Formats: sequence, C-alpha cells, structure tokens
Amino acid sequence: MVRSICPYCAVGCGQKVFVKDERVVQIEGDRDSPISRGRLCPKGAASAGYVNSPLREQKVKYRPPHGTEWQELELETAMDMIAERVIGTREESWEDVNGDGQPLRRTLGFAVLGGATLDSEENYLIKKFFSAAGAVSIENQARI
Repeated sequence: MVRSICPYCAVGCGQKVFVKDERVVQIEGDRDSPISRGRLCPKGAASAGYVNSPLREQKVKYRPPHGTEWQELELETAMDMIAERVIGTREESWEDVNGDGQPLRRTLGFAVLGGATLDSEENYLIKKFFSAAGAVSIENQARI
C-alpha cells in the first residue's frame, strides 16, 4: 500500500493505493487524511478504473496537420516537437518593449491550460515555467 492524492481536482483527498505485482488492485480513501478523512467522491473512488482501463492510451499519439489518422511517436520525438514549437513561437511572438519603450517581456503567442487530472504541484510547476517563459494566458483548475 502506498499513500497518494486523488488526481481529479484541487481538493487533494487522500488515497490508499494497493499494489500487487506492479499493478494497482484497489484504491480507497485514506482515513488519516486531514482533508478527506477517508471519503472519496465517485470519481476518486473509481480511480482504479482510470489506471487499469484497457482503453487507456499507453503510447504517444500524433495527428499531423490535415491528417486523418493518428500516428504513434516515440516519447522523446514528441517532447522535442513540443519544445521546438514552444521555443519557436516564443521567439516569433516575443514583445520586449511597448511603443513607448516600457518593458513588457512577454509573449501572447501561446496559452497554457492545466487540468484536474494534474495535481496541484504539477500545475504549480507548469505555471512557474510558463510565467518564466513570458506567457500571459495561464489557467488551471488547481488554483480553485
């Protein structure tokens, strides 16, 4: 058994995750959690299905522009593609100063949207990274 936090919202309910032979076999509320005191909502209680679903994607999928089929990519290839696009967009859309010479140091070329299946710490790191990269439009559910 390992203790964890439910990934579905920003509440942070405690979970006990039972693992056998490197497979999650059960997830239940953690009575020692001061947040949830052993209770989980329906989504949190069904977390084992989220982890073990035969429909869960295990590979990186990519559909090129105007493509009609998904292609499998290596994780490193996909990460390189994302990094190149973020860096390129930042360079193309960077606003260092406004017309009066006042500093802006920002980009409006991309926005970032986090979600409830990321935990608060992941959303926090995403916020910090993209703020440092100059993004202005950053939103995630973890702030609620």
